[in-house]
Amino acid sequence: MNLIDVFRAIVLGLVQGITEFLPISSTAHLLVFTKAFGWTDLVGQKYFVDAIQFGSVIAVVWYFWTDLTQILTGSWTAFRQRHWDREEWKLLIGIIVGTIPALVVGFLIKDIVPESPLVIAIMSIVMSLLLGLAEQIGTRKRGFDSLEIRDGILVGLGQMIALLPGASRSGSTLTTALFLGLERQPAARFSFLLGIPTLTIATLYQSTKAFGNVDSVIALLAGIISTFIFSYLSIAWLLRYLQRRSNWVFVWYRLAFGAVVLLAIAFGRFQNV
Repeated sequence: MNLIDVFRAIVLGLVQGITEFLPISSTAHLLVFTKAFGWTDLVGQKYFVDAIQFGSVIAVVWYFWTDLTQILTGSWTAFRQRHWDREEWKLLIGIIVGTIPALVVGFLIKDIVPESPLVIAIMSIVMSLLLGLAEQIGTRKRGFDSLEIRDGILVGLGQMIALLPGASRSGSTLTTALFLGLERQPAARFSFLLGIPTLTIATLYQSTKAFGNVDSVIALLAGIISTFIFSYLSIAWLLRYLQRRSNWVFVWYRLAFGAVVLLAIAFGRFQNV
């Protein structure tokens, strides 16, 4: 067992866990982090970084377990009773339909869009401006119980933006939900629920190589556990934070992050590859 690899995996789990569910892009932070510290060995490999996302999957399912069981049992009742206006049924269909575009388009362009620092910097700045605009013009008058199938479709389409490195899955869905007039906390909650299928399937697809590498098992488990802990804390913190606060702190952070990455590229700290 390589203790250095275990330590690095725990650190990357911390970065992944904190940034996956905040609207700031885990992909951006992990790529910049590994490049900045020169972690190009085992734990810096893309397949390893993708695999520790299982901690985020476990955390979001664990956190929303009650919601998920209510949606599934309520949907089953609605299906048996042909009660298509039931809230749980509309929410389930919205999540399913909203997941399909991101999965299909993601599969088609998975080898086309490069995970380069330049793309990450540009998308970080673009998404900060969109989030700021959503904060500015969103009505924030709709609660979680007002969700319709149409919302799932539109937020799912918004999720496709996250296929671009640096856009952020949670950031794109949260921004779209705010544009649709949802209150901040329900918007974040819905974005998490809608992102569960996409995050789960993408993680399974992207990380198969990591589980075939026996030498990385201990480090991988350490990274997954670290990711789980910090993902769970991140979800809980954000939902409490958005009950009383706005998203402007993330707007300014993303602007600053994108600017710093652009400066790093300009001064040769990152190669744009």
